[in-house]
Amino acid sequence: MTDVTGASADVLHTLFHSDQGGHEQVVLCQDRASGLKAVIAIHNTALGPALGGTRFYPYATEAEAVADALNLARGMSYKNAMAGLGHGGGKAVIIGDPERDKTEELLLAYGRMVASLGGRYVTACDVGTYVADMDVVARECRWTTGRSPENGGAGDSSVLTAFGVYQGMRASAQHLWGDPSLRGRKVGVAGVGKVGHHLVRHLRDEGAEVVVTDVRADAVQRILGQYPEGVTAVADTEELIRTEGLDIYAPCALGGALNDDSVAVLTAGVVCGAANNQLAHPGVEKDLADRGILYAPDYVVNAGGVIQVADELHGFDFDRCKAKAARIFDTTLAIFARAKDDGIPPAAAADRIAEQRMAEARAGGIAL
Repeated sequence: MTDVTGASADVLHTLFHSDQGGHEQVVLCQDRASGLKAVIAIHNTALGPALGGTRFYPYATEAEAVADALNLARGMSYKNAMAGLGHGGGKAVIIGDPERDKTEELLLAYGRMVASLGGRYVTACDVGTYVADMDVVARECRWTTGRSPENGGAGDSSVLTAFGVYQGMRASAQHLWGDPSLRGRKVGVAGVGKVGHHLVRHLRDEGAEVVVTDVRADAVQRILGQYPEGVTAVADTEELIRTEGLDIYAPCALGGALNDDSVAVLTAGVVCGAANNQLAHPGVEKDLADRGILYAPDYVVNAGGVIQVADELHGFDFDRCKAKAARIFDTTLAIFARAKDDGIPPAAAADRIAEQRMAEARAGGIAL
């Protein structure tokens, strides 16, 4: 079923009526000359202008793109709140194959669309977009972060994203095993692209044993070439999650990695990864808890990147950003403590804290 715009009625119900909705604004963007078709979703601006990346992806349908933008924008509200940033949550998706459809004209058209919002939404990189793309977008839109250093930006945000996930892993180890060290732990990393390969470096530097997989064989071979010892590869994620003796599973690709089927066979005692929206549906966090698997909420541990791009708006300082990202260790521990006190899964505890911060900000009394 669709409405008069052709959008799925399910998507519109999500936007206006469900707990997953509540968005302030959703903008459908089109530029026929360049072929641009995009969705910009602004979820919540209680803490400040919405901040979130631009995903360039070949969605099967426009409705799927809208739904993804809504989910990602909502996640950014929670991520930015938990990271202590003065930003609300937003996200944009560009419909198309970035390898085939991305052009300078399209990116410039997209920049004009973002600029038309007058600063309510600040964009950055995400899946399918890179620093060079943000440099192009910034030519039409001053509300652009994730630019190259030579163009006044902070560069690749995946460096601090990986660092934050690493801190989340250390906090998980502290909570579960009483020691933050990952030396000797076996960690499975699904996806060794922009973030995952930096995460592998942190893990190997500390002496962890790493098992990797990726849909791209060249990405796996790059990792194996860099780390001839201590890193092995398996064929796919299905094999990775069943790996014997796995201590930590790190989903670092697209969302939905944790579902009824994968949780049932997961061998790891901890899930802590960089992917957004890892829980396929709201009941998965309880399934993890019932199996005794500790889940570090994705939007908490992967916030290093957004910490970096937010700092770029005020004059980027890497050491300052890294110090903020290091606090993900303490934030993750606080979430585990809240979960224990309230008798709820960590994902629910993180949501409660983030929602409280947004509600207090809306009332005019936030203290981050």
